[in-house]
Amino acid sequence: MSSTTYYALIMLAAGIGVPMLAALNAALGVRLGSPAAAAVFLFMIAFGCAVLVLLLFDKPVALVGALSAPKHLFLGGILVAFYVLSITYIAPHFGVGNAVFAVLLGQLISAAIIDHFGLFGAPVTPLTLTRAMGIALMAAGVFITQQVK
Repeated sequence: MSSTTYYALIMLAAGIGVPMLAALNAALGVRLGSPAAAAVFLFMIAFGCAVLVLLLFDKPVALVGALSAPKHLFLGGILVAFYVLSITYIAPHFGVGNAVFAVLLGQLISAAIIDHFGLFGAPVTPLTLTRAMGIALMAAGVFITQQVK
């Protein structure tokens, strides 16, 4: 299996998990009567899983490097918290599909900008007309799926 296929399959699995995460955490938030409490439990479990992976497959000494890393690189934690809190709160009211499709549209826009300018150390992938048309087609597909009621 090529590395491209391997990476694509892992990200496909992660993508499959996003709506599941939204539905499960939204249901937990409703059950607990608090989207924030549901997010706290999600992050505690996620933290435990990340620590386990670090200990089993990685180098715990790498944590020392965090002390010298540029502080803006840690803003991802705020973005994860915003996503989890917002999807946990919004999904029960707006629907998991609607919420995830709006997130997907935001991801398409953000990814195109990050790739085009090579932001945050990403490889530069210019936004060509062909790529823009593909993104527009995906966005149209997201829009169309939400029009069927």
